Amino acid sequence: MRRFFFRLPLVFVVCLATALPCLAQSPSGTAATVLIVPFENRSKSPGLEWVSESFPELLSQRLASASLYAISREDRVYAFDRMGIPASSRPSHATLYRIAEQMDCDYVVMGDYDFDGMKFTARARVLEMKRLRQSQAVESYGPLVSLIDVQTDLAWQLLKIMQPQTTISREDLRRSAPELRLDAFENYVRGILAANRQEKLKRLRVAVRLNPQYTLAMLQLGKNFYANKEYDSAAYWLSRIPATDAKAGEASFLLGLSYYYQGQFESAENAFQVTTAKLPLTEGYNNLGVVALRRGQRNALQLLQRTIEVDPNDPDYRFNYALALYRSGDAASASKQLRESLARYPTDMDARQLLDEVTRNPFPGSAALGATASSLPQPKLPQPRIKRNYDENSFRLLALEIQNAARKVPDTTANKADGFHLRRGMELLERGLAADAEKEFAQVLAAEPLNAAAHAGLARAAESKGDVARARQEASSSIGLRPTAAAYLVLARVDLKENQFVSASYNVDKALSLEPANTDALSLKQEIAARQAQALEAKPK
Repeated sequence: MRRFFFRLPLVFVVCLATALPCLAQSPSGTAATVLIVPFENRSKSPGLEWVSESFPELLSQRLASASLYAISREDRVYAFDRMGIPASSRPSHATLYRIAEQMDCDYVVMGDYDFDGMKFTARARVLEMKRLRQSQAVESYGPLVSLIDVQTDLAWQLLKIMQPQTTISREDLRRSAPELRLDAFENYVRGILAANRQEKLKRLRVAVRLNPQYTLAMLQLGKNFYANKEYDSAAYWLSRIPATDAKAGEASFLLGLSYYYQGQFESAENAFQVTTAKLPLTEGYNNLGVVALRRGQRNALQLLQRTIEVDPNDPDYRFNYALALYRSGDAASASKQLRESLARYPTDMDARQLLDEVTRNPFPGSAALGATASSLPQPKLPQPRIKRNYDENSFRLLALEIQNAARKVPDTTANKADGFHLRRGMELLERGLAADAEKEFAQVLAAEPLNAAAHAGLARAAESKGDVARARQEASSSIGLRPTAAAYLVLARVDLKENQFVSASYNVDKALSLEPANTDALSLKQEIAARQAQALEAKPK
């Protein structure tokens, strides 16, 4: 486990290996983490201080992939704080090395920038932690109004240093990035740096007005209102972030909490479902279970049981599961769960109160989940416990560790003539450039029509474009040539999209028969079961 993220329970690391739907396999076969620190301002021109923080913000977005994880600003600031270093200071290279060592990073990116009134110049170096080797400086320049293009070009050069096997071109990287106005970006950076709340909100609102699809600014607005318990305003901003956005997991988690605190449980359930579809965080399943419990739904028990299977030592998960057991009529099991939790956490007064109620009244009557109205009085029970912490950063860092440790099968296409186009196609898919990826796979098939991997790649490209018929056709062609888990998973996902649960289960089982430890398949199997249970629950009695 990465030392910096020692706060996570060990059981989370173990369970992560079987619950990871979100991280694609890296074309390079390895995954790495990078710490990007604010660049040093060497310019004497006034008003350019904000650009220092803009480098880690934009470079992180451009470099982020399944094979390269950029440490977030929040974690960087936290690391500086732990070492007693102000976030605005310029630490020496030796201090940066100690910070990166504590965070167990693979690379550190540092640099500086200058502006002579005409030309803006940015320079950067990469410190490779494992070899204690610093790269040659790379440089990018242009007019100040092209700052974003300059930084994007710098990101590509840094990517080639850290991931030399990448086939992504400068143009690919530019086209894969969303459109962003410089004035909107400036207001966003100034907003996240602002110490005054009103100034922060003003800057972030301006950023969204200038760039109406600026989801990062929307997320910061939503987080700010949520932290201030202005849940209606928080929900307004968070709900504007589409489910396909890279930040949708965090946005939907906070959106679910905002709805929950307003008593809008159905909306909260929908939001938490988006989170768990993006990332199988135990907190997300707990909150789904809590909402289901508050709504009197039968699937609450199944959802909450899953949380204690992942982390049986968490008192909140134990308490919620015990409450669901009691409300379903299983007082004996509820009592057992509460006693085990109290043995570890004897000061948990809610758990003790619930245990007293279970002992006094083992038949909760109309409090049972899904029960019809009854003349029996309902016992006064404590409310289930919602989880407020969202830790996607730690989840992804641990996922990278597991991805690296579990990798056993070498890339057998690397030495083939078509290996370059296959790897390039997969990288383009990862960047969201499905049309360009299709061209790479088509080039492979032009030379080798029976290449199963290229057909599987075309299936994934078609799936990402919503072309279900083509996705099925290409996946079936790939399986006919050489059955692979990747092709079966395409079929399983399009089946699930069309609510064909039996077919989806069959295909995911075929994927698991080929790769029993495939994390995507294991997670998809759980999602199929959950969706099927929800569909059955929704049927009229």
